[in-house]
Amino acid sequence: MPDHALLLLVLVVAVALIFDYVNGFHDTANAIATCVSTRAMSIKWAIIMAAGLNFLGAVISTKVAATIGKGIVDPASVTQMVILAGVVGAIIWNLITWYYGLPSSSSHAIIGGIMGSSIAHAGVSVLHWEGLKKIVLALILSPILGIVIGFIFMIAMFWSFRKSHPALLNKRFRKLQIVSAAVMAFSHGTADAQKSMGIIVMALMSYGALQEFSVPTWVKLSCATMMALGTAAGGWRIIKTVGRDFVKLQPVHGFCVETASAAVILGASAMGMPTSTTHVITSSILGVGLSKRLSAVNWGIAQRIIWAWILTIPASLTVAFVTYMVLSPFLGK
Repeated sequence: MPDHALLLLVLVVAVALIFDYVNGFHDTANAIATCVSTRAMSIKWAIIMAAGLNFLGAVISTKVAATIGKGIVDPASVTQMVILAGVVGAIIWNLITWYYGLPSSSSHAIIGGIMGSSIAHAGVSVLHWEGLKKIVLALILSPILGIVIGFIFMIAMFWSFRKSHPALLNKRFRKLQIVSAAVMAFSHGTADAQKSMGIIVMALMSYGALQEFSVPTWVKLSCATMMALGTAAGGWRIIKTVGRDFVKLQPVHGFCVETASAAVILGASAMGMPTSTTHVITSSILGVGLSKRLSAVNWGIAQRIIWAWILTIPASLTVAFVTYMVLSPFLGK
């Protein structure tokens, strides 16, 4: 029995790291789509920069990891099988949306996955409704803030530089956009790699390797590394959807999008609130697009993105529920 438990723990950790890798290439667009689409950076150097800063951001803080690890369900009632099925559900949904070029939320996917497998294991009563309320509130408010701050920031830029020639203005902001993209990549690391850290710590507690919630150094470094490697693999399908098809952007627009997004994500991460970087960046692009005119937004793409947002939690919940029911007879509960 101990050998079986240890094997299951190793499997859970491996799958959680795979989720981090998938999260990296799935969400690469969050950090670099705008600077690639405005030609501020080549895709090669943008991905290298994003990978390095994702790694740095991932090892800075563990507040979001604690929220994910303790806020969805009680860690004491979580088994290895619950975690395994939950992460598999999130990975499957991420791959589906990546294939179709839809910038869905990895945050929503992992939350829905853990909820689904937990319900399959012990019923709805095992969920932490107070913790989920905080998580869902953050995930709802962050895109609203992204739209508002992106819109206001863009209007402020237009007003401040209203007498500047557009070509000269974009030339200046092309360089500034590299800085804003770097901050966005760093903020992405502070938010998204934390989720896998929380999952792995839950698995270690379930196994008995940890008595209280704390993130070991090896967990920080391994999650940060997998996030960086996934980012380096790129995610051109989603970069194209976010950076080119949704709203046509110039460097000044890209600067406003990335700065507004980074402000929302870093503020939320500092409070331990797990935002969706995908939702924040795409909503900031929407806010910037609306500052130009309604027709500047590709509303067909916007509709596809919104449907992906709406479906992510129930879809990953369902996949995780089914995964638990299929695998638990063979691997145990």
